[in-house]
Amino acid sequence: QVQLVESGGGLVQAGGSLRLSCAASGSIFSINAMGWYRQAPGKQRELVAAISGGGTTNYADSVKGRFTISRDNAKNTVFLQMNSLKPEDTAVYYCNADLKVVYYRPAVNYWGQGTQVTVSS
Repeated sequence: QVQLVESGGGLVQAGGSLRLSCAASGSIFSINAMGWYRQAPGKQRELVAAISGGGTTNYADSVKGRFTISRDNAKNTVFLQMNSLKPEDTAVYYCNADLKVVYYRPAVNYWGQGTQVTVSS
């Protein structure tokens, strides 16, 4: 049983910072890409940032220069450092991982339960 558990969300004023963490646990053989998505009320879930197994990153245009994604492969953990937060960053943030539980099976996509980030103006 694989679980992705997020932490670090909360309420912050505009211009402030938050750091999200997501730890993958359970029977894991390997993890490929990991990423963060967000969903604001009434909007579709969107990609915020992603990082490959080799460390290549990509970001949504709206967060470039403000957010930084990183990962600790030894701990199966991905982080999202969010600086200069804006009210429009308010959303539920979801962790995502593409991983294998055994070497001979294809990778499967997993989601965390989500963590609320609220930025007040």
